[in-house]
Amino acid sequence: MDLSYEATALAWILAGVIVLWVTEALPLPVSALLAAAACVVAGVAPAADVFRPFSQPLVFLFIGSFILAEAIRIHRLDRRLAFAVLALPAVGESPLRIMLAVAAVSGVVSGFISNTATTAMMVAIVVGMLDAVEEAGRRSGSCPNPAFATGLLLCVAFSASIGGLATPIGTPPNVIGLAFIGQQLGVQISFFEWCLVGGPAALCLISLATLLLALAFPAGVPRIVGMNQLVATEREHLGRWTTAQRSTATAFGITVGLWVMPGLLTLTLGSEHPLCLWFRSHIPEGVAAIIGAILLFILPGNQKSAASQTPRVLTWQQAAGIDWGIILLYGGGMALGSLAFQTGLAEAIGTGLTAWLPSGSGGWLLIAAASVVAVFTSEFTSNTASANMVVPVAIALATAAGGDPLATAIAATLAASLGFMMPVSTPCNAIVYGTGRVPLRAMMKAGILLDLAGAVIISAVVITLVPRILGSYMPG
Repeated sequence: MDLSYEATALAWILAGVIVLWVTEALPLPVSALLAAAACVVAGVAPAADVFRPFSQPLVFLFIGSFILAEAIRIHRLDRRLAFAVLALPAVGESPLRIMLAVAAVSGVVSGFISNTATTAMMVAIVVGMLDAVEEAGRRSGSCPNPAFATGLLLCVAFSASIGGLATPIGTPPNVIGLAFIGQQLGVQISFFEWCLVGGPAALCLISLATLLLALAFPAGVPRIVGMNQLVATEREHLGRWTTAQRSTATAFGITVGLWVMPGLLTLTLGSEHPLCLWFRSHIPEGVAAIIGAILLFILPGNQKSAASQTPRVLTWQQAAGIDWGIILLYGGGMALGSLAFQTGLAEAIGTGLTAWLPSGSGGWLLIAAASVVAVFTSEFTSNTASANMVVPVAIALATAAGGDPLATAIAATLAASLGFMMPVSTPCNAIVYGTGRVPLRAMMKAGILLDLAGAVIISAVVITLVPRILGSYMPG
């Protein structure tokens, strides 16, 4: 297939930015901006077309979600949840139940705030727990096996990465995949619909990861002595709920309510009911996130803002301190993906890859291939860069092969958030590796098993649930 000048130029630019992303010779957002600027200079497309993805509605879903997550972190609502779960009687001092509780908290929290922030918070909690528990164990003669610390920290990292699959805002690849699906296939997936697919995938993977780690890194003792006392002490230190915590919970609750309302209305009233149509057109996910974020600057808090003597939940200085580079990375990656379709490069790649597939390949093989490639790619570059590279190719490949591009794109999107083998695979892995309690060999041994299992589980969930929830997409 002959490529146009624009497609050829874009191919060279894509090759260059992939090298920059993999090697991290430049910060990832800078590489994305460089690629977008290079497309304009090389004449791939006009500047207005290249930079249009930076103003997509999903960008504002990112913005609102980041601000909400920052308020949750600042006012320590995440720690309240963590210790509330660990204090449950069902958890107690059993090593397996403690690991399950840590996995559950890490997974749930990372469904709504940054996986990296979740891991940093949970690692601080777990390391403190381990130090206190090991000291109590030395005194009582029932100190847990040192391998248990490795397993518990890996459980934090793996569960935080996996938990992001459950919601559209849980991890950047989800938003990137949704944007490609909306742009190239014209399919709009609601917050509620995504959760019906991503939630089961996350639940299955977190359960499997916890079981795997519990078997590979046993505590060697029937109970962790002193755990209940430690959790009770930490909860006491948190004190009563503050005004800012209540306000943050209110803003977050309203936002989540707006996110799931269209799905609930559809289930009860039908998709064509006027109220459902009004919600979908007037309060999309991005607008709901912005409403929740704005509430943080209005609702009462514990501190005074620079512009008002009335305490607010969040100040603009705090919001400005968020790492906004992900927005630039998202925009640049989306620009490259969109141009790949406009210039015909994605179609050429998809057509070329179909030659490597067995004749008569079914849709399941395309979905499995997309999952495996996304997992493999995420081991060597960021999950955001992986999604930007793999999802457009997955759509083009499925289209060229006569498969279902919707299911294939969702599989690639979910799998892009995996990658458990190396410290460089995800920031979550890097954080737990930095504690000095996780040997590289242990991470690689557990990670490769979870990578393989993750590709299988995601493929199975997508093949089973996507046609039932979203239907099958037929090109043309």
